[in-house]
Amino acid sequence: MPSVIAGTGHYLPAQRLTNTMLEQRVETSHEWIVERTGIHERRIAKDSENTVTMGVAAARQALQAAHLHADDIDLIIVATTSGDYAFPSVACEIQAQLTTNSTPAFDVGAACAGFIFALSVADQYICAGTYRHILVIGTDVLSRFCNPEDRNTIVLFGDGAGAVVLSAGDEGGILSTHLYSAGEFANLLGVKHASRTSADPLAEAWMFMQGREVFKVAVTKLSELVIETLAAHQLTPAAIDWLVPHQANMRIISATAKKLELPLTQVVTTLAYTGNTSAASVPIALDTAIRDGRIQRGHKLLLEAFGGGFAWGSALIDY
Repeated sequence: MPSVIAGTGHYLPAQRLTNTMLEQRVETSHEWIVERTGIHERRIAKDSENTVTMGVAAARQALQAAHLHADDIDLIIVATTSGDYAFPSVACEIQAQLTTNSTPAFDVGAACAGFIFALSVADQYICAGTYRHILVIGTDVLSRFCNPEDRNTIVLFGDGAGAVVLSAGDEGGILSTHLYSAGEFANLLGVKHASRTSADPLAEAWMFMQGREVFKVAVTKLSELVIETLAAHQLTPAAIDWLVPHQANMRIISATAKKLELPLTQVVTTLAYTGNTSAASVPIALDTAIRDGRIQRGHKLLLEAFGGGFAWGSALIDY
């Protein structure tokens, strides 16, 4: 049985970090940031907010949209790499906030591609008939991993959460998912755990990124991915109503759309006001376009994301 999107939701912190504010912190400018990334501002979690609180808020919206209660959920999968604890998992913490049932819950770590990976896992469970309703959440606070003095990362990342309820349906839904990884590029983008022996435990625990190299690989891999996804279903780009990409960089998004011969009017973007929210970016963009009426039932969607690992993936969906 196919897995269909029954409901979506998202949460963005109220606190904004604009490019103008960043001009006071590091050597940069609003124009420089917009030209290279397309970002104007990003949302930053307050001290009282984290992956759990944001994930719970997004999940409740998705459950409401699906007309389901948390007790109806058979499984919770959370895509994140920025939980407060090594364990317990963020998923278990969210499960405790949503229900008193012993609903199984676990995390998936694939950086910015995490939501696509988690969506694929959920789809397999539903197609196999194991579960009927699955809550898939992407939630990250990567702004806390950015060195405040590193303009290469601090301008890019914001915080947020997005959620989708997948349910067993009769037709449509997720047509296929396509996942890939290339660990040989691990040195180009990542975050080390804080040291347990160093006098300065955070010295090596900031995000590292070789932006130019990441950009080159991302454009190449995503261009190959979207064409492969369509070819698997003997579809042309004209069959796609909406591209819902990972919100990392407007130049990467534009390059992917160009490969698909899609006008930017058919590409969902939230990047300008969210920045890169990692595993949350695709479900935030998806929910935004559903709630404002752009994405309608019957539309064909192509979701794609690329992140540290490297890991990248897509999902073709009849919404």
